Amino acid sequence: MTTLRSALEQYVVMRQGFGFKFQHQARRLADFVTFMERHNATTITTKLAVAWATLPADRHASWALRLTDVRGFARHLANINPKTEVPPAGILPPLRRAKPYIYSDVEIDALLSAALALPPRNGLRRQTYHHLFGLIAVTGLRLSEAIGLQHDDVDPVEGLLTIRQSKFGKSRLVPLHPTTCTALRSYAERRDAHLGSRRGSYFFVAERGGRLLHQYVHRVFWRLSREIGLRSEGDHTGPRIHDFRHRFAIQTLVGWHREGLDVEQRLPMLSTYLGHTCVRDTYWYLSACPELMEAAVQRLDQRWEVAS
Repeated sequence: MTTLRSALEQYVVMRQGFGFKFQHQARRLADFVTFMERHNATTITTKLAVAWATLPADRHASWALRLTDVRGFARHLANINPKTEVPPAGILPPLRRAKPYIYSDVEIDALLSAALALPPRNGLRRQTYHHLFGLIAVTGLRLSEAIGLQHDDVDPVEGLLTIRQSKFGKSRLVPLHPTTCTALRSYAERRDAHLGSRRGSYFFVAERGGRLLHQYVHRVFWRLSREIGLRSEGDHTGPRIHDFRHRFAIQTLVGWHREGLDVEQRLPMLSTYLGHTCVRDTYWYLSACPELMEAAVQRLDQRWEVAS
């Protein structure tokens, strides 16, 4: 085992000890250390860091993120090995957030209907994805939060979800609409009848009772998206599962505007519901929504009419 790999293990333990999940970063940095080993390099240099970060050549969107991972690791190593070079910020194009897609009710209905046609005909898979995507759409949960739900985290009687140790290590309670509770009870009954004693600890499960994996959920979503016309065959970009979260936030804000409520005062409530660490993260969901801007303008016009 190289000194660099040993240092990485210590670094990962330290970051996770501070409460960070640091799972994706750990995997990327392990790949970076392998890259360094192939080059017989034991000290990080900016040249090697950039060479690794810009792989693969056609994945520009991830370059800055990969270099950020190395920068943090290099800062840690610089305290041990003064020869370590810390790659400066700004030498690669910054990571840009994808423009959110705002689903219509018709598109969501079409997606959920398409899920019910997934093979096998008498299997659990179609019910799992129908209810999983439906829950994300009506609650704004992150995909990782939804597929990480345990049986005890779902309480359709009280109408609550318990989201445990999600992003940033935060836990929270998410209230549910009665119709959502009914749908979750229906899924749980079908799941238990299908699996019997093979039922695992997770609420949403794969066909044989195992945990749903991110990559497979995305593959199913892409397949359904193509079937209903949201994506074309071979598209590498397009509507995402995460865009359900954006739609939920926008719908909530638009509803508050239309009801004449103080949106600024209620924004921290939405931030808490979504599991954000601070309100400024919630403001990002206000972008690219003409409907929300129109509601705000109408509200402002009404205030001016009263004032005049």
